Amino acid sequence: MRRAFFFLLPLSSQADRPRTLRWLGFWYFSYFAFLGAFGTYFSLYLTALGVTPWGIGVILSLQPVMRLLAPNFWGWVADRYGLGARLVGITIAACCVVLAVVPTVRDFPTLAFLLLLQAFFWSASLPLVEALTLFHLSHRIEHYGRIRLWGSIGFIVAVQAVGILLDVVEVSWLPWICWGLVLLTLVFSLPLRDGGARETAVAIPSFRSVLRRPEVGALFVAAFLMSAAHAPLYVFYSVHLVAHGYAKSLVGLFWALGVVAEIVVFMQMPRLMRWGGIRQVLLWSHALATLRFLLIGWMIDQSWIAVAAQLMHGATFGAAHASCIAALSRWFPGAQQSRAHSLYSSLSFGGGGVVGGLLAGYLWQSRGAGVCYSVAAGFALLGGLVIWRGMVDGADGHAENQSKAGEGAV
Repeated sequence: MRRAFFFLLPLSSQADRPRTLRWLGFWYFSYFAFLGAFGTYFSLYLTALGVTPWGIGVILSLQPVMRLLAPNFWGWVADRYGLGARLVGITIAACCVVLAVVPTVRDFPTLAFLLLLQAFFWSASLPLVEALTLFHLSHRIEHYGRIRLWGSIGFIVAVQAVGILLDVVEVSWLPWICWGLVLLTLVFSLPLRDGGARETAVAIPSFRSVLRRPEVGALFVAAFLMSAAHAPLYVFYSVHLVAHGYAKSLVGLFWALGVVAEIVVFMQMPRLMRWGGIRQVLLWSHALATLRFLLIGWMIDQSWIAVAAQLMHGATFGAAHASCIAALSRWFPGAQQSRAHSLYSSLSFGGGGVVGGLLAGYLWQSRGAGVCYSVAAGFALLGGLVIWRGMVDGADGHAENQSKAGEGAV
């Protein structure tokens, strides 16, 4: 395992950097393992408690709503008080405390309040760790995917392992399983350390002045649209497969196939970045997303097309997300990284996820799956047009001279 992990890491001349990156990989593994267990199976626990479908929808919507509202607050706290890695540990410890109470609660209002509180603290850590990861990668940010892929592995392992475990034990054990995964995430948070500020010979622009740059605005808008495009996938894909005659046993395999494709793309991101840079990768990601959602909406009944469409997840999520992370690292100085990644998380996964999910629910019920996924394809296409018009060649910092000029601001 250790040799395999180091094989995936970029080489570094600093002796402690591989060790730090290894801990970050472990952290991503446990963090996304919790998301896999919670997101996939917690509705079963709520059903066993007698919560209504409407109540289940309310509770499960708390995570994306908090990802919209809370990250900017936590990013400001981290940058204002220089907490960084310490804030990661503090907020995850708070999650452990809250989740330890959840198994003892049966009434809906108290349960909803506790999970709202959990989502508030949980939404803090990922943007902060993204900033830490990019700092410790130094200027080799194209290798971000090789660290982040451990989150995808953790997601797959948790979904499969917890599913097998719940065939043996009662679903009432699920909150404790989730608590254990959060506790593991806390353990992997303890060795994380802030890297400190990097010296730079150039003046550091203000956060607002960087936000006003056209390429930055284009990236945030495109990220919002891409997340909105993926909302029907996350909400209705399993239902869509079953409705078209696929066995329930195949549904999990299709989801796993998408995550495996995501892992492969994360591993290949250095080559993709050398091939075309951030702008080119984003354009291809949005183009493939447009095609993917049209295929899912209208041709899902053909199995080979369903497989091909799911393999595109590596581009539509993996490559797009890694490219956005790399762009933020190049554009924002180190002292602004936490706020930048928090804003990205809030606008894309938060705002895009909420808006896309609400619209998908309306369209699915009133217009059907084909129209719903066609609108998703439209979101992806519009995002690609925003990148094409708003991020001119060289604006992503791919050019060598721009990369060197911004080294102090990574």
